[in-house]
Amino acid sequence: MPDQATLNHAAQILASITADQRADLALRFYFEAHRYLQPPAKREISHTVFVYFRWRSWLDPKAPPQKRLAHALTLHERFTADPKAIKAETLAALAVPAWLWTELEFTPVPSPESRSDSPSEVPLSGTKEGSPQKASPSAKADFLRQLQRDPALWIRARPGTAAALAKSLFACERTALAPDALRFTGTQDLFRTEQFTSGQFEIQDLASQLVGLACAPQPGETWWDACAGEGGKTLHLADLMANKGLIWATDRHPKRLDTLKRRAGRAKLFNYRTALWDGSAKLPTKTKFDGILVDAPCSGVGTWQRNPHARWATSPDDVRELAATQLALLNHVAGSLKPGGRLVYSVCTLTRSETTAVADAFAAAHPELEPHALPIAAPGAPDPARVTLWPQDLNANGMFIAAWKRKK
Repeated sequence: MPDQATLNHAAQILASITADQRADLALRFYFEAHRYLQPPAKREISHTVFVYFRWRSWLDPKAPPQKRLAHALTLHERFTADPKAIKAETLAALAVPAWLWTELEFTPVPSPESRSDSPSEVPLSGTKEGSPQKASPSAKADFLRQLQRDPALWIRARPGTAAALAKSLFACERTALAPDALRFTGTQDLFRTEQFTSGQFEIQDLASQLVGLACAPQPGETWWDACAGEGGKTLHLADLMANKGLIWATDRHPKRLDTLKRRAGRAKLFNYRTALWDGSAKLPTKTKFDGILVDAPCSGVGTWQRNPHARWATSPDDVRELAATQLALLNHVAGSLKPGGRLVYSVCTLTRSETTAVADAFAAAHPELEPHALPIAAPGAPDPARVTLWPQDLNANGMFIAAWKRKK
């Protein structure tokens, strides 16, 4: 159990969170104002805050914040020791908002023959268009229990260096799903390691790495990362292209693109250019692309294990508004594909409205495009052009990916 100082810090952070501010942002502001806190203390405070939001519905809202925080940590310790100590029915009622169950369609749990002992070794699944899979009790329970666990920390090594990096960092595990992905299990501050400062790896979730592999860009091609943010997927595409060809990286926020430039400099990747784009029909360039990635803004349900506060800050109205934005983005960029060019749509959410519904609507409006099989789809998947990545299967974020190809 954390000491009283940790509980006091966490209570102050809870008090600072407003309706339009996420817990992770509140933590960042708090640590900037309390620079004397050392990395171990910051980790403990962050852990305490996130545990609070995982177990918030179990807590007495009238109790002082320190007592609520301590109660949440007790529940978390009990769950960690025995995940089945808390019934799945209780988790379904309290761990997530009720509206979520109108939006989720679970794929069946892989058979024992296809599963391995490691969650990150489970074959990826495709969802069949027009035939949603119904939730099975075990799949639903696995999903909920995964949301309540502490999230794994994934890093991406530079191409071909994962084995050497794992050896130098010591506490790393590999996965067969992505050749450069490592799950870090140590305690040191990765940002302060020589390997990070010299550009040997990026901190990137496994699901995000699978998006890059789904794009499968080739050296010398021209790509557009339309919603680049701070550049995690841009840098992965650049690495996969062996620093050759060109990537347009656009975003509506200049500060995010500035961060991308710093990250690219550390990684010594230069085959990109940045431009501001607000997502409107007025495009930043008339270039025609071999590939376009639309990693669209979304409700982030797939990140609710890592960002549990978002469970209580997201509404069905948000989902509907974001789905309209996602479809508009796809419609705006579709005309920028070369004949034979590939369009990849990804969202780190699992709601029907933002995944299959958007993909269906877009496909119906664009007969000049055809489904394109994703290289990460499981052999024999019902629809290899669409993949749903579930947190409980990957031990990582949830993600939906769909792809199309412009007819020649």
